[in-house]
Amino acid sequence: MDRTDLTPALCRQVCFVDKSIVVKNWSGVISCVWTAIVFALGAGILQAQEAPKVCSPDKPLADSRLGPIKTLDDYHPFYPPENLEEWEKRSERVRRQMLVALGLWPMPTRTPQRAVIHGKVDRDEYTVERVYLESFPGHFVTGNLYRPKGGPAKKPGVLCPHGHWANGRFYDAGDAGLKRELENGWEKLPCCGRYPLQARCVHLARMGCVVFHYDMVGYADSIQIPHRPGMRAHMNTPENWGYFSPQAELHLQNMMGLQTWNSIRVLDWFTSLPDVDPNRIGITGASGGGTQTFILCALDPRPLVAFPAVMVSTAMQGGCTCENACYLRIGTSNVEFAALFAPKALGMTSANDWTKEMPTKGFPELQRLYQLYDATDRVYLAAFLDHPHNYNYHSRLVMYRWMNKHLGLGLPEPIDERPFRPLSREEMTVWTDDHPKPPSGEDYERSLLRWITEDSRRQIEELIPQSAEGLAPFRKVIGGAVDVMIGRGLPPANEVDFEQRFERRGEGFLWVGGIVRQTKYREEVPVYVLVPRGVPFNGTAILCVTPNGKQDLVSQTGSPHEQVLEIVRKGYGVVAVDVFGQGESTLDGQPITRNRLDPKRKEYAGYTYGYNHPLFAQRVHDILTVLAALRARPEVARVYLVGLGDGGRWAAAALAQASSAVDRAVIDTAGFRFRQLSAIDDPDFLPGAVKYLDLPGMLALAAPVPLLIWSEQESDLAVVRAVYEAAGAREKLVISSAASFEEFGNEALRFLLVP
Repeated sequence: MDRTDLTPALCRQVCFVDKSIVVKNWSGVISCVWTAIVFALGAGILQAQEAPKVCSPDKPLADSRLGPIKTLDDYHPFYPPENLEEWEKRSERVRRQMLVALGLWPMPTRTPQRAVIHGKVDRDEYTVERVYLESFPGHFVTGNLYRPKGGPAKKPGVLCPHGHWANGRFYDAGDAGLKRELENGWEKLPCCGRYPLQARCVHLARMGCVVFHYDMVGYADSIQIPHRPGMRAHMNTPENWGYFSPQAELHLQNMMGLQTWNSIRVLDWFTSLPDVDPNRIGITGASGGGTQTFILCALDPRPLVAFPAVMVSTAMQGGCTCENACYLRIGTSNVEFAALFAPKALGMTSANDWTKEMPTKGFPELQRLYQLYDATDRVYLAAFLDHPHNYNYHSRLVMYRWMNKHLGLGLPEPIDERPFRPLSREEMTVWTDDHPKPPSGEDYERSLLRWITEDSRRQIEELIPQSAEGLAPFRKVIGGAVDVMIGRGLPPANEVDFEQRFERRGEGFLWVGGIVRQTKYREEVPVYVLVPRGVPFNGTAILCVTPNGKQDLVSQTGSPHEQVLEIVRKGYGVVAVDVFGQGESTLDGQPITRNRLDPKRKEYAGYTYGYNHPLFAQRVHDILTVLAALRARPEVARVYLVGLGDGGRWAAAALAQASSAVDRAVIDTAGFRFRQLSAIDDPDFLPGAVKYLDLPGMLALAAPVPLLIWSEQESDLAVVRAVYEAAGAREKLVISSAASFEEFGNEALRFLLVP
């Protein structure tokens, strides 16, 4: 095989790295063909010289992505919709984004919970029992069940997740903490001030509600996995990995997803209790428990009333790893998550913490949304701006009134707290001699993730269609997930424009350089465009994506490769792009070779990719932008997409997102798989990609676009073949068996340059 002559028509200069093909100088990318430009320019001969630049000192690249990355500490506004139709469309997208981010798309298998209730403590007006149940096989959610005595057979139920208070459910403020609370007037009664988490549950039970107070992962009796285990080198392995590892993220396995699934399974069990009315369910928590509250209420339709305290905010979005996940808040925020509960009853508090601006930033927008439902009486904010971060007496009183009103308790107001006898830790803990602690530690953690991985794999493989009827479910789940991972589809024409920066004329061709803009996001894509002169443009534009960007179009003499010009002179248009991080699409002229991570929080991928698109996705965005620019031109009848080397994987993802905009495609995968990645800052790192069938899953979404694939074995593309066959497009999929670059190049030309 000749490593310096890839093919006369497509490329030159290649080398081999780890058995993957890396192309140093690919020849040709077609884009932006404007007939007006072609007819406006005269003839001339392009002289050999240095390749011209699109950007210059007086016109540098003005791309928003070159600025600082977004973090959880930035401003995260919510923009309410103009009407309910717009909101229904938006809310579907945000919920899907949340589910994908949390590893719940599709939902894990609901296995038997085998709930155990024991150790009843009688407190006259109510009882308290110890509970443990399985959210996954062998993984336990633990807590205390408060039941009022007397009353109707079916009672309202309230779930109480706690926040990051020390020891969680076992929290004891201590003598010093109690003294501070009482002296500042933040608490009224000593028992409530010392045990505020218990106080909430006791008084809801006294109000006639069944209450379940359950543990966050790693708190109190939840002892199987630490709350923040973090990245550990020995848990970062291709098999049997742990949380926070690249493999866990490539499968979208995160602590926030685990806690959310725990809440969903708790709700499954709680609503099945004989004394709980499943139609009158409330949930309230503060801080991290507030996060759990609005996340559960956004995703599960069963709660009727929500009261997330001191957490809904346009400022800090949650500082713990249990509150962050890759993709979760890209383009959205906690205020919008809370808004997904509309028009049901949503009460909140703010304090002198990151929620202090809610009265003017966030809550007015929630009111406008609720106004669309004519339900402004069902959204409320109590601002205690002279109080620190809390769920204290004053906040609890507001919550009691909210639950009383919207759960229909019918109690006379004002409702106040009364002294109670706190439970000791020994009375609360679920683990006893008769109920021993379950397995824990890193071996257990690995076994849990193995089960989750296998369950997900089985569900997703069952979606691979065997007939046309199976296409819709496959596209909904796999396509829906890829849509979240990439984050955008084809932009509308009114969000794309083109600015010409130079033009050069040659024999039979015109060479134009310019910027394609995505105006909504303030992104710029440098492009080279070659269009025919002297022969009619045949309406076909060929967009090529290559490892080194548009420079791959140019020979060492500074002129376009003659082989590319041969294609142009046949009437085709060719466009080359610098996707983000290539060529002129950089700040300092140096290629971007790693993802930038949150500088304060590099230890967890969710802190970066929970707020920013990965570099892989940003590069796909640029391809989509140029595709949209081409499709916006009436003279462009057909668009062909070619992805070579590294560009093959980016082009495959763009094809998955915008197959309707592409008439033919050639993809050289270079044998790439996301599962090969071992670092969260790898330039191709794309959380979730392995879970959703890796690169073949993206290629399968191209059906029924005519597609030629190279650098693959037929057996490795079974899912692609299955989807094309189900779509009735078997003959449109060609898996090249070419043994050399020259053979593949000739095959690609025959595939593309069809009569």
